[in-house]
Amino acid sequence: MKTIIIIPTYNEKNNVESLVEQIFSLNISGLEILFIDDNSPDGTADTIKKMQIKHPIHLIQRPKKLGIGSAYLIGFQKAFEMDADYIIEMDADLSHNPKDIPLLITTCANGADLTIGSRKIAGGKIEGWNLKRKLMSNGAMFFARLILNLKTKDVTAGFRCFKKSTLEKIDLKKIKSNGYAFQEEILFKVERTGNKVVEVPVNFPNRKHDQSKLNKKDIIEFFIVMLKLKFQQFF
Repeated sequence: MKTIIIIPTYNEKNNVESLVEQIFSLNISGLEILFIDDNSPDGTADTIKKMQIKHPIHLIQRPKKLGIGSAYLIGFQKAFEMDADYIIEMDADLSHNPKDIPLLITTCANGADLTIGSRKIAGGKIEGWNLKRKLMSNGAMFFARLILNLKTKDVTAGFRCFKKSTLEKIDLKKIKSNGYAFQEEILFKVERTGNKVVEVPVNFPNRKHDQSKLNKKDIIEFFIVMLKLKFQQFF
């Protein structure tokens, strides 16, 4: 069985080496990493290239910062071409614990079409967030679940494992969101196609280096995408 972990990067030089070593220390058979780097000015791509000598790592370099949504869509297509059985989304900032990867894969192997590393079920938690960020996150989750009637609790989570067949059921060409609304749009499509979504608890610490890349444009896009998806249900 082959598992491809897709990791978008932009200025993650301080994190990627530690992340890669932690992932491959798990000795998961058939696991490879696919980085999508948006021309990070800090030299993230160069660090990744050095690690390719030692590990099964692939790198797609894009000419500029083009968004997390389009990065994942390119990653999905590449993972299809690589004949992956499982496709994992994961952040590069060390907020997703590599030790949770086996649980994500095993849960899919045991019947889930999509497994989500959830901070919003028993046993899951978030560490190091200030009150403002907590309110923003909880507000976004409440709005998305209400508007789209989503069953999943942690709808904004970016730590996910898909079966290849789950993504193949979705017309990925119709996915238009490119910021953080991408996660909700994909989840909406997965739930609507009748796939089984299972949440497993994870601990989500605040990133250790640099700053969150969430900006006002992403927030505005989030609400626009949620409303568009809501009204598309009637046409």
